[in-house]
This record gives sequence, structure tokens and C-alpha cells, in this order.
Amino acid sequence: MITGIHSVVFSQDAEKTRAFFADVLNLQSVDAGHGWLIFALPPAELAVHPADSDSHHELYLMCDDIHATLSELRGKGVEVVADVADQRWGLLAAIRLPGGGELGIYQPRHPSPLQPD
Repeated sequence: MITGIHSVVFSQDAEKTRAFFADVLNLQSVDAGHGWLIFALPPAELAVHPADSDSHHELYLMCDDIHATLSELRGKGVEVVADVADQRWGLLAAIRLPGGGELGIYQPRHPSPLQPD
């Protein structure tokens, strides 16, 4: 029934943000017309958390080694806006997107449906 997930990142500078996903994160894309790039994403997982107030959605990048990943991203000029924080469920940081906003990145500790036991 469900064949995938389509996420949208809103940006004050869509061109720079598209270049970031293409050139810095090396994500493959197709042009849906007029320069509107649709990026392929690595396998994904979805969690549902309880909310005390209005429901909302969040998007995070995942990695196997957050320190190595952040080092590589810094080497490509990416600003890390939140250093690694040790959470119960993983190691969490955040990077700045070129068009404004932040994107969380983490190294999970929890079991994943993407990883066999």
C-alpha cells in the first residue's frame, strides 16, 4: 500500500539548500521540472511519540558514527549549530542549512527495523 515517504524542507534560499543536499550530502536527485530537484534518501524509519501540545513532525539525518560524520561535514564548510549531546536513545547534534533552519543528525542507540539483529 505505502511505497515510500516524501519529505519537504522549506528554505529561504531553495537553490543553496538544493546544492547542499546534492554537493555536500551527495544525494542523488531527479529534476521534476524547472529545477525542482527531488532527492533520493537512504532507507528511513518512522517513530510516533506522544505530544503534550499540538502535533508536529521532525526530520533527522541518521549516521553510524556521528563524530566522523560531523568532522566530514565541517570539512565541507557545514556549520554545526548544536554539538553532540548524549541522549538516552542516541547521540544528537544539529547542522545549519544554507537557506536557514537547522537539521538534526544523530547516531541511534535504539534497535532499528533497517538493521538485522
